[in-house]
Amino acid sequence: MLQTELTRKLGCRYPIVQTAMGWVSDSNLVIATTKAGGFGFLAGATIVADELEDEIKRVISETGSRNFGLNFHMFQENAAQCVDLAIEYKLKAISYGRGPDKQTIARLKAAGVLCIPTVGAVKHAISAVKLGADMVTIQGAEGGGHTGGVPSSILLPQVLDAVDVPVIAAGGFSTGRGLASALAAGACGIAMGTRFLMTTDSPTPSTTLERYLAVHDPQKIQVTTAVDGLRHRMISTALIKKLEKSTAMGRLFIALSSAWKWKKQTDMTLVHMMSVFFKSLKEDPAELSQTVMAANQPVLLQHSMVDGHPDQGILPSGQVAAAINELISVDALINEIVDEANQCLISLYHNNANDLAYQHKEVS
Repeated sequence: MLQTELTRKLGCRYPIVQTAMGWVSDSNLVIATTKAGGFGFLAGATIVADELEDEIKRVISETGSRNFGLNFHMFQENAAQCVDLAIEYKLKAISYGRGPDKQTIARLKAAGVLCIPTVGAVKHAISAVKLGADMVTIQGAEGGGHTGGVPSSILLPQVLDAVDVPVIAAGGFSTGRGLASALAAGACGIAMGTRFLMTTDSPTPSTTLERYLAVHDPQKIQVTTAVDGLRHRMISTALIKKLEKSTAMGRLFIALSSAWKWKKQTDMTLVHMMSVFFKSLKEDPAELSQTVMAANQPVLLQHSMVDGHPDQGILPSGQVAAAINELISVDALINEIVDEANQCLISLYHNNANDLAYQHKEVS
């Protein structure tokens, strides 16, 4: 009952996708996902360029499979390397937000690499398919990180009506009931980020995971534009609270201070810092602070997800984190979702069959 276009095209046992989360979706998480029957994406945007090929080779070696994917953005410095590696190692798929151009997509498709962008609006799904996307993942507003404003329950049917490629549903999923409901609505599967982050196979430090487990109210996982001006759903930290309470000039000061504090990673120099400050006296300090914070984001994310200092960084999270009370292995998670989804679909089938039998009896 769980064989769909997703499992057929991606070669996995179950229609469950582990998304590419920066500093989280490493080879260990992808290996665990692949072995458990799901489909995993490596977070190529945050894996060091010199280590990316080794991470790909490790997944292939440990799983004996190339049925996994690589996520990247065209604006990252090693974007060309990501494309080349996906083709060289015959990976099953790539995922992206701000994606490759039509020529690059055509090159990937010619090599048999499926192109699966993530979109948060109908118009973006339509554009992605016109460029050559083989499938699309819709992320509803419930999802973590940069997210749109339309809930999955509304966005999914809109995109299904608008495009003629398989659609994966993301944003708010963590259970078998969620998988069954997405399949019943017409999706070919679900994609989850936060739920995979909150597993024992995740590389996320325990101090950071404790912050995720401590949230029990979905409304406490809010959207903020204080970081880079874009909608960003996350668990609040001391840094975020400070940004939200500050004036435009105050946010610029925080952004510059952060960039200077981590100057080795951000390449911030005193000359650059002073030039940005004096520029703010003539231009919009709010816009400048967003630009600096956008550049800081990989470092801020690293401090939370790698160094285990959540209050010095950011905690992207879907609202579903509030419904997760324990950390289990990826294998246990996928088995649990599959069992529950099958039970839901079997119950639905039997209920429909009984209703039809009853109607037939009444007519007779």
